[in-house]
Amino acid sequence: MRILLILMTSLAIATVIVTNKLLTDRFTETTRNRAELRLVLYSGNLLSELRQNAIVPQLLARDPTLIGALNSGDYTQSTQRLISFLGEIGAASLTLLDKDGRNVASTDRNSLGASHKQAPYFIDAIRSKDTVFKVLRRETGKYDFFYSRRIESQSNLVGVIVVEVDLAKFERAWAGISDAVLVSDSEGRIILSTEPRWRGLLESEALARQTPIGAIERAIQATSDWTALPADAYLKGEAVMRVEGRVAFRGWRIASFTNYEGVREKVNGVLALEIMGFAILLALAFYFLNRKTAVRAALFQRESAELRALNARLQREIAERERVQETLAVAEQTLAQSSKLAALGEMSAAVSHELNQPLAAMKTYLAGARLLLNRNRPDEALSSFQRIDDLIERMGAITRQLKSYARHGGDQFVPVNLGDSLNSALGLMEPQLRQHHVRITRTLPDRPVMVMGDRVRIEQVMINLLRNALDATRGVEEAQIDLLLAAGETATLTVRDNGHGLSDIDNLFEPFYTTKAPGDGVGLGLAISSGIVNDLGGRLTARNAADGGAVFEVQLPILPEETRAAE
Repeated sequence: MRILLILMTSLAIATVIVTNKLLTDRFTETTRNRAELRLVLYSGNLLSELRQNAIVPQLLARDPTLIGALNSGDYTQSTQRLISFLGEIGAASLTLLDKDGRNVASTDRNSLGASHKQAPYFIDAIRSKDTVFKVLRRETGKYDFFYSRRIESQSNLVGVIVVEVDLAKFERAWAGISDAVLVSDSEGRIILSTEPRWRGLLESEALARQTPIGAIERAIQATSDWTALPADAYLKGEAVMRVEGRVAFRGWRIASFTNYEGVREKVNGVLALEIMGFAILLALAFYFLNRKTAVRAALFQRESAELRALNARLQREIAERERVQETLAVAEQTLAQSSKLAALGEMSAAVSHELNQPLAAMKTYLAGARLLLNRNRPDEALSSFQRIDDLIERMGAITRQLKSYARHGGDQFVPVNLGDSLNSALGLMEPQLRQHHVRITRTLPDRPVMVMGDRVRIEQVMINLLRNALDATRGVEEAQIDLLLAAGETATLTVRDNGHGLSDIDNLFEPFYTTKAPGDGVGLGLAISSGIVNDLGGRLTARNAADGGAVFEVQLPILPEETRAAE
């Protein structure tokens, strides 16, 4: 029994040591991942702001109103025009300079009339044909960021447009978190920071300075000597983590110092529970030793073994369930792709017919060209070769459509024009529609209908609906399919046929439900289409038309004008 108590105590110590290491590593990694994720977000915000403002000088340099004002010298309306642009652009300021560098119009009225002739952004802009980016440091230590571009009229320099980028708002946003964040240029100089005294210094110089209390002070203490201490060093019970990333702009770098002293608190909480548990076990062991009850000891050991077995079985079941869920997700993706390829296979016969016609014509043109060349009539033979080239282009267009439809969809959503997607889907289905003599009527709005999504998956939904409509109109005299695309609060695509209608709408979108004959379908097209539309934030509905036939509607969130412009 004494040996048993010694072993239990040793086990408790070993468990606490191992748990301490594992939990410390786990919580530390979690803290690091969160810091890296925040850094990626900050870097993306900076890059988005810079790219958004980079295009502004190029657009304003072509503004006929500003060019006319520079030519005529009448700037009475120029300042108000720049102010009207400022709200849409989101820049810090807009300034119009004449060819002598004088401020003739600006969103900051107090700066009107000032001379910028010696400013680097003015000098470099008049020397370059492209947009120029400059970083200037004020006397206060703060950095300003400018885009500038020369304005020409009839190939002559008439002025310069200057756009000041507002990156200070990111400093203000970062100041509200517990991390210390800095951005340095390609030379290593800090140009943005949550600590104002760091600006203009190299990172090593900034870390040597005395800093305020809180997260920045801990960062300075723990990282004052990177050669002697690791990046995740603990110092007097407090810890910081340095994470660095790259901003894809002129070699800029971004770094943050993250405080994770809470890791120790979380680990200590778990260790306290473990120690309490082992203390209870030891107390029970002493109790059983004092009473010398062998039966109770045996019962305790048997129950412990059963609990361990139950825990092991439960862990195996959890692991098996996670594996099944992962396999199910992969199977759903594979099933959707297989359904699309099955539809592609059904189209292949009609597409083969489309390719055979150009091939037969090419054979005839080649025979004619050979005969013309034998008769020494090369000019007429060249005409035959041109017709062959046109037929090859036509065949290439057909195969490109099939290849585009067969590829996997992307992981990221992009703006998609539903009108273009509908035309592409009709292009793929055109041979089958023509083969079955189906009349297609399309009603499209004058302006593009834009949504956020994956074009390949949207076209898959459209083709599934067209195939169902085509199957529903087989055997119907004067088969017709009506397509209506409308844009309101949502983007709505309506597909209507003059078939026999729907018999069981409630189960229509269930997997493997089909009203087709065996061998004509497995009932996955509408289920997959409904899942795709739901993933895009919309919905797919079906109903019977009042005068016969089925009506399917795809409703997707429309892309607003301001979001479309930003994209």
